[in-house]
Amino acid sequence: MEIALLGLAAALAISIPAIATAWAQSRIGPAAAASLAEKPELSTTAIILIAIPETMVILGFVVAVLILLRTGG
Repeated sequence: MEIALLGLAAALAISIPAIATAWAQSRIGPAAAASLAEKPELSTTAIILIAIPETMVILGFVVAVLILLRTGG
């Protein structure tokens, strides 16, 4: 039973940040495209704003790995 709960916790550690990242990028993407249409020199800022939410998924993956490598003691 404990292994199943650890698997569920690891799955939630990745899936919740992934959903939040998808939602954030769905809002950031069109705004970045519109700003790039008006001011192409903002490309670096747009790339950074799109990349920042991805760190949530990476951190969720790290947490999931730590959960799965838990030794029970």
